[in-house]
Amino acid sequence: QSQANRWVRAMGKNDNLQIIRLNEPNYLRVLENAIRYGQPVLLENVEEELDAAIEPVLMKQVFKKGGQWLLRLGDQDVPYAQQFRFYITTKLPNPHYMPEVFVKVTVINFTVTPKGLEDQLLVAVCGLERPDLEEKNDNLIVQIA
Repeated sequence: QSQANRWVRAMGKNDNLQIIRLNEPNYLRVLENAIRYGQPVLLENVEEELDAAIEPVLMKQVFKKGGQWLLRLGDQDVPYAQQFRFYITTKLPNPHYMPEVFVKVTVINFTVTPKGLEDQLLVAVCGLERPDLEEKNDNLIVQIA
């Protein structure tokens, strides 16, 4: 389960990657500074429930005020640098996230199984050959949630 974590760490090594966990008392402060200065952040070891405080980051709820892009994090508006990147990893072998999470983020499953590869290829082919069906599927997932 740690190969995704290793991959993100290696990718962000030269970009001053900030590594945080939800159980750290200052994780929001680190996240705020990374948003402000355009540094990548790795939120590691998350469980199936995500903290509501990071919702604006997941939704990328940026807005323009006075010619500057901002993101509301908690009770303050933080200047948003376009270079900011946010990665989340888990150690759970088969996490089950709510459908709303899949609408907000791109989920990449680093666990490789023949069935998993088959499912991923089927989704990719369906998306290329029948985008109408993929859109219908996305809408059904949202309705079920």
